[in-house]
Amino acid sequence: MILRAADRVAVPWRNGGGLTREVAAHPPHSDLGNFDWRVSLAEVRRGGPFSSFPGIDRHMALISGGLELSIPGRDALSLSSDTAPLSFPGELPVYAEPRSEPVTDLNVMTRRGRFVARLTRCRVTAPTQVRLEADATLVLALTPLTLRAASIDANLSALDAARFGANTEILTVQSAAAAAAFWLIEILTA
Repeated sequence: MILRAADRVAVPWRNGGGLTREVAAHPPHSDLGNFDWRVSLAEVRRGGPFSSFPGIDRHMALISGGLELSIPGRDALSLSSDTAPLSFPGELPVYAEPRSEPVTDLNVMTRRGRFVARLTRCRVTAPTQVRLEADATLVLALTPLTLRAASIDANLSALDAARFGANTEILTVQSAAAAAAFWLIEILTA
């Protein structure tokens, strides 16, 4: 299933500090109180606390910009698009402050005890095969991509996504440009 960036609805944060656009969630049409997993992109416009999500594990990676995070029990963190994904419990009182704009981040939230997530930033310079085996897999394009598999033959623009189900298949990813970049998001049963 192709999930176009242009079709996503921007939802303002309760604290007014940014916007979130949902990419995909399970079960379909679930809300913030009853999802098993959720993938979204957020625009951070000003500093403030994260919303609390008790019982949820959060996974975050920056797409653009820079962000300072304060998480209890950890040293202050400075994140950029080159930083490895960060994971933390959703009930922790986390505070974020943008340090360079625009800040866009990838958020993957999983209900603890039901699902876990793996995020992998990929960059390929030639057609590359990826084996899809998770309960759900999403490919979030950072550059224009072409995806080919038994279930798909599609072109993605930057920030478009493709969602795959639990069927094992081989996906070929390529780009007409010198390199293709994307996030591989794997959701697995805990």
